[in-house]
Amino acid sequence: MMLLTTTILPLLFSSLAASRSSSFFGSDQHVLDEALSVPGKNPLTFCQDTKDYSLDIKYVDLTPNPPEPGKQLTIEAKGNFTKKVEKDAYVNLSVKYGLITLINTKADVCDNLKTIDEECPVEGDKLITKKVDIPAQVPPGTYHVLADVYDKDNKKITCLQATVHL
Repeated sequence: MMLLTTTILPLLFSSLAASRSSSFFGSDQHVLDEALSVPGKNPLTFCQDTKDYSLDIKYVDLTPNPPEPGKQLTIEAKGNFTKKVEKDAYVNLSVKYGLITLINTKADVCDNLKTIDEECPVEGDKLITKKVDIPAQVPPGTYHVLADVYDKDNKKITCLQATVHL
């Protein structure tokens, strides 16, 4: 189901929390292309048509939605890995505050699966729940988040993005 995205999302959200920007999901956020909207209660969109992705995301729900500073965010995600995710899969993660890059990193997917009690290889249906603490102090502004995920052969697993305004 959604193990990778739930690996990506906690990585994404905890990275945002570390950069003090993870409470970027204002209820006034609007998705520009509904066809690219990630199903569920979230501000995420796919980067492009998902026909070539090996992760079929059923939904991603955030509670509370929108997240609140100083509160715990629960991420529930469900999806299906149509191809096995093995060692050397990676995510390119970028977080920008306006034009300023806060995070720009390449992270090993398998290493990060341990945070959700999973390990490689991963395939098939997954349902994952992860809790992330949101910092109490979050600067207002525009945040851009991109998580682009690839398998060991550099084939796209999924790509998620969000642009939000505080």
